Amino acid sequence: MGRITYLTGPVRSGKSRRAVELAATFGDRVVVLATFNPQGADPEMLARVARHRAERPAWRTLEAPEDVVGALAKVNPPPSGLLFDCQTLWLSARLDWQDTAILAEWQAILAALREAPYPVVIVGNEVGWSPVPESPVLRRWRDLAGWLGQATAAASEEAFLMVAGCAVRLK
Repeated sequence: MGRITYLTGPVRSGKSRRAVELAATFGDRVVVLATFNPQGADPEMLARVARHRAERPAWRTLEAPEDVVGALAKVNPPPSGLLFDCQTLWLSARLDWQDTAILAEWQAILAALREAPYPVVIVGNEVGWSPVPESPVLRRWRDLAGWLGQATAAASEEAFLMVAGCAVRLK
């Protein structure tokens, strides 16, 4: 059974760096499951993705912006560990879905990760600590990100809040 560690925190809190450090302890066959779809992305976002890739070892990257569960089923041979980056980018690509469908799909992903024969690190974001957004779309996204974070923490053996590069153990 997969052991899930959840890392969450605000922007530039050290989540990705810590996720790479944790995943590096899983062995030399780590797979990075990338949920970002670069189609139509702006140059700044593409530069962020490139920087993240450059900052981690030359692990295999599994691009899975559409079907995470299907992509996980096709990973062969099984990796020594998985780095899931990231929960909120996965969510952003599904804002045209109904909330119930988003939450159900995330539960299916968590179930697949719990059944995986390797450890997993999931990166998320804490986005609800700022003023309430004026836009209904942004309020919905913020709320969904919070609900996904709660579900992920509940499914995880360990959860950490990253603040200023420091990991604060939540569970």
